[in-house]
Formats: sequence, C-alpha cells, structure tokens
Amino acid sequence: MALVPVLLLAFFFSMSVGGGNAQPKVPAIYVFGDSTADVGNNNYLPGSNAKANFPHYGIDFPHSRPTGRFSNGYNGIDFLAGHMGFRRSPPPYLSLTSNTSHGILKGLRGVNFASGGSGILDSTGTTITMTQQIKYFATLKSRIAQRLNLERTNDVLSKSIFLVSDGGNDVFAFFQQNNAPNSTQKQQFYGTLTYNYQNHIKALHDLGARKFGIIDVAPVGCCPYSRSLHPLGACIDVLNDLAVGVNDAVKVMLRNLSSTLKGMKYSLGSSYAVVSNTIADPEAAGFKEVKSACCGGGNLNAQSGCSPNSTYCDTRKEYLFWDRIHPTQGASKKAGQAIYGGSLLYASPINFKQLVEDDG
Repeated sequence: MALVPVLLLAFFFSMSVGGGNAQPKVPAIYVFGDSTADVGNNNYLPGSNAKANFPHYGIDFPHSRPTGRFSNGYNGIDFLAGHMGFRRSPPPYLSLTSNTSHGILKGLRGVNFASGGSGILDSTGTTITMTQQIKYFATLKSRIAQRLNLERTNDVLSKSIFLVSDGGNDVFAFFQQNNAPNSTQKQQFYGTLTYNYQNHIKALHDLGARKFGIIDVAPVGCCPYSRSLHPLGACIDVLNDLAVGVNDAVKVMLRNLSSTLKGMKYSLGSSYAVVSNTIADPEAAGFKEVKSACCGGGNLNAQSGCSPNSTYCDTRKEYLFWDRIHPTQGASKKAGQAIYGGSLLYASPINFKQLVEDDG
C-alpha cells in the first residue's frame, strides 16, 4: 500500500516533464467558469439546458465530434492549454466519476469544472454554479491528498494554473431584468459581482491556488444574439457598457486582492479587447464576417440557436462567431495567442506566458 503514493507521484512527474514534443510548462491546469470554458460538464446534467453535445457543434473537432464545447471545434481554453504544453483542455470533472488511481492521475494533470450557463453569481443560470465548481475542486484535492499527502499536493497546486472565464451570463441576466439601468443600479451590480468573485478567488486560494489566469467579459452587446435585438443589427451599447464596468471593477479587485493574499499572482486576459479590435478591423484579424453567426437561423443567423436542423456556413475560418453567442475555433485560437503571449492591451499586469514562467 505504501508504494501507491510514490508510484502515483513518479508517474505524474514523468508525464509533466516528458512525452513527445509538447512538454507541459506547469504541473496542471484547473478551469472554472461558463460556456466560454466548458468542455463537456453540462453533458452530464439532466435535461437539455445549455448543452452543445449535438451537431453541428464540433464539426471541426477531430472526427467531427460534438464534445460539449460551445464551438465548431476547440475553444479558448484548449488553445491556452496548448500554449502551456498540453494537448488541449483537461477533461470535464463530471467525466471523472471514479475514485480510482487512474482517476486521481487525471486529476493531477488538471480538470475542467466550467459549466455553460453559470455565472459569478450563484443566482445566474441553472447549471453548475461557481460555488459548486469550487466544491468539486475541494473534493478532488482531498482525493489527491489522500494518495500523495497534503504537502506534496499543495506544492503541485501552487505551481499549477487556475483559469477562470466568467461574467458574461451575469451581464445578460442583469440586462434582462433592467435594460436601462441608472448609475446607482450599475454600481450596485458591479459591487455585488466583484464581492462574489473575490470570495471565489479567496476560496480557491484557501485550497492551494496561487497562480490565476482570469479572462474578462467580451463585448457581449456585439454578439449576433444581441445584434438581432437591435432594429438595425447594431451592437447593444448598454450591454457593452455593463461589460466594461464589470471588467474595470474586476481589474481593481484583483489588484487589491493580490496585495493581501499570500503568494497570489495573476494575469487578467482581455477577451473584450480581442473581440472589439477584431470587429473594428476584421480584415486585419483575418475575418470577413463579424456580425452574423455561422450556425443558427433567422436574422443574422441568431434568432434561433445552432442545432442539427440549422444551416451553417462553409467558410467558418472567415467568421468571428460560430453560434449566436460563442466564437468560432479560429477566433478562439487568435484570442488564445493574444492573451497568452500578447501585449498589455490583451493581458495585464503580465501576460499568461509570464504567469506560467514565473517561478518566484
């Protein structure tokens, strides 16, 4: 029995530093958030809410397999993981049902807890809340610690990357309740959101997280769904203003929190900047269509969701949006490149590459 922890640890480190061309630059990646990060957790939930495990999702994934990613192929987390030396995102937590040594080994390499439809606020959506995602991580950590020991587990976690991509659904939910909020109502919303976000990060820190890669809210007012609500197909300015307000508040919160939480390091990646700049100059970013969805139906292909009966474009590399809310694989790839190794415009106070390489 005493050999099990030793063998597990030896196998884990051999996988971390060896094996082919892609050598992981960190021990593991742990992912939290919404449909921008989900790689299949919602497949395991009852009902049909917020799922993408059917055609035409995954049409450009290997073997044209719909995995539960809200994309025609890979999503942004996959590309960020690739930059860190992994094949793609770690597996969805709900696919790791066993408490066997094999399951624990997978957990040591990283797990994705994200759930489409969820938010920073637990009141947002009806899928796996952020609080529950963190509880799942606590369960996983406990299982790993039983196999290795707490000291070794904490050492691995302190060097791992914790990715969080969330907030867009909170913005949509707030807008649906009040599409013309005044300044006071906006500030209350930002305050509530950042208070809860701060508590989530503190909870992860208490569980051993130290290096955080946070992805902000995109200009959700310019996604095809939002444009379809405008009589002229323009962006919904109120939604974008809310996204900017949330992003600004989160930036301040992270700066303050990093000065109080021991050992905390972070990079704030700006999907807002990536998408905004792409819409402003599509040709420079390699796109031709930045208003319509590739897969869907109705006005801008955005009045109905992507489904097996939907029409979809053949020139997916030219589209910014795959469905009425989510980016194409090509757009996610460009976002991953910008956030991982780009300038301060796309990630600050350091980029994700610098966060990964920071051994201090």
